Amino acid sequence: MTRFGLLHDGRFKRHDTGNGHAEAAWRLDEIGKGIEDSGVRATASVIEPVPIPLSLLAARHHPEYIRRLESACRQGYPVIDVPDSAICPDSYEIALLAAGGTAAAARLIGSGELDRAFCAVRPPGHHAEYDHSMGFCMFNNVALAADVLRGGYGIEKVLILDFDVHHGNGTQHAFYADPSVLYISLHGDPEYLYPGTGFPEEIGHGEGRGATLNLPFLPGATDEDYREALETRVVPAVRSFRPDVILLSTGFDAHRDDPLGILSLSDEMFAEVARYVLDFSDRYANGRVLSVLEGGYNPGVLRRCTAEHVRLLAGA
Repeated sequence: MTRFGLLHDGRFKRHDTGNGHAEAAWRLDEIGKGIEDSGVRATASVIEPVPIPLSLLAARHHPEYIRRLESACRQGYPVIDVPDSAICPDSYEIALLAAGGTAAAARLIGSGELDRAFCAVRPPGHHAEYDHSMGFCMFNNVALAADVLRGGYGIEKVLILDFDVHHGNGTQHAFYADPSVLYISLHGDPEYLYPGTGFPEEIGHGEGRGATLNLPFLPGATDEDYREALETRVVPAVRSFRPDVILLSTGFDAHRDDPLGILSLSDEMFAEVARYVLDFSDRYANGRVLSVLEGGYNPGVLRRCTAEHVRLLAGA
């Protein structure tokens, strides 16, 4: 039986991005409905978020940026660094909680207490750079989880599969020269979509050359296009790398009904991605998967796709 954990905490709604912002507190409500629809909550372990230790955070983000974000929130600034990274007085505390909750899930998986987990956290993280915020993101939750997993659990190789429609520039940059982390991103073509990174020729640097795989899709790409990329590019890369654990940057904004995306995927395609991941995890990673929420801005899509995603991860 799969030991499955859930992180879904109402405190994340205290990160108030203001009226009309896409990355808003209602997203957590829709995800909660999806979790209820899945039927897995009764058997899932509850992951309690705690603030991430500053010593761990400072290994992934510049201490001056951390201080600057804390100060901006304390002083009531409306944004940090860029107009779309909205903040409120509670945002620093909640960003610490999001990163800390994800790190806690990683520790539970690393120690063998859990096989898989889903962390419904906000603010999201994959755009967050070492020294500045981008694209709604404060701290890079997935990158921090990878650091935790490689910190004493016998885990040497980490696969990060990012299927948010926007390229995870912060995660790519975090591991661009690191051969022990394979970063694979499936996203909208950077010629047409934020943040303008993730071209195919971005493959890593130095010892990490070849450990970054970017798969951009033109506007309107369908399930068939996505499936071909999974079969012909992702499967061989994962087979060659043989990860010890799999981290997911989980975004449902490549859906055809998402207001911020440019692709045309169906509900079923997201379920299919999860099935690929579970096959990878069973083959190479002792079943270990940690899924962390990134984007997705259509209420119905969030609810439906979350329900199927967690149901599959839980082995229901």
